[in-house]
Amino acid sequence: MSFKFEKLIIWQDSMSFGEKIFTFSKGFPDDEKYNLISQIRRAADSVALNIAEGSVLQSNAEFRKFLGYSIRSLSEVVTCLYKAKYRRYIKEDHFAELYDESYKIMNHIIAFRNKLD
Repeated sequence: MSFKFEKLIIWQDSMSFGEKIFTFSKGFPDDEKYNLISQIRRAADSVALNIAEGSVLQSNAEFRKFLGYSIRSLSEVVTCLYKAKYRRYIKEDHFAELYDESYKIMNHIIAFRNKLD
């Protein structure tokens, strides 16, 4: 048995991405613990959490709303990535890799959302 969301590639990709962000943010300075570290981790985790929450016992319209929350959380992650880049916590190539993955996930969520009634 499994939950409906576990079969969704957008959820699986979001889970993997959230773990990458968690690991990456371990390298931030300690004085960012309650600021950027917390913010980027919560935003990254929120992507998968909203997909899961929206998929269970919701109408398609309600699920679409939760997918919108996931998309907005991804934009928050990207903004945090820019903050990390500006503060020199991330190298350009790693920034580009995480940015591209964010963009890919966002487009997959949008495409999935557009297929819902």
